Amino acid sequence: MLKEIQNDAQTRMQKSIEALRHDLTKVRTGRASTALVEHLKVNYYGADMPLSQVASIAVSDARSLTITPWEKQMVAPVEKAILASDLGLTPNTAGTVIRINIPALTEERRKELSKHVHHEGENAKIAIRNIRRDANQQVKELLKDKQISEDEERRSEEEIQKLTDQAIKDVDEVVKAKEQELMVV
Repeated sequence: MLKEIQNDAQTRMQKSIEALRHDLTKVRTGRASTALVEHLKVNYYGADMPLSQVASIAVSDARSLTITPWEKQMVAPVEKAILASDLGLTPNTAGTVIRINIPALTEERRKELSKHVHHEGENAKIAIRNIRRDANQQVKELLKDKQISEDEERRSEEEIQKLTDQAIKDVDEVVKAKEQELMVV
C-alpha cells in the first residue's frame, strides 16, 4: 500500500518535470526549432488545427524555419496564425513556401525570457510539492485507519521527501539548461 502511494507520487512528479520540459520547448531562443510553431492553431475549414497537422515544418538553417502547407489555399491562414501568435515572428511567403527568419534575441528579451523560464520552474516545483502533500495525506489516512504503524508512516514520509528533493533538483537542472541556452549569443 505504501509502495503504491510512493510509486504514484514518483510517476506524477516525473510527469510534472516532462510537462515543464515540453512548455520550455515553446520558449524562443536565438536558434530555430520546429517546437516554436508546431503548437500554433490554424483555422482549417472552420476547425482549429495544430500547424503541424496542416503543413510540414522544417529547420532550414540555424536561424530560419520553412513551413510548407499541404494545400495551396492554407498559405494565408498559416501566415495569419503566425502573425497572431505572441512569438513576434514575421512570415515571408514565396509561392506555397513560408519562411520565418528568427532574429537574434536582445539582452533585454533574454532577461525577460529567463524570468519566464524561472517562473515556469517555480510552477513545476509547486506542482511537485502539492504531489508530496497529497501522498503524505494518503499515508496519514492509512495511519488514522490503523492500517500502518507510526514507524511505517515516518519512513514513508521520509521516502516521499527524498523523491520530492530529487524531483526539485531535476527541475532546477532543466531550468538551468534552458537559461544557458537562452544566454548563448
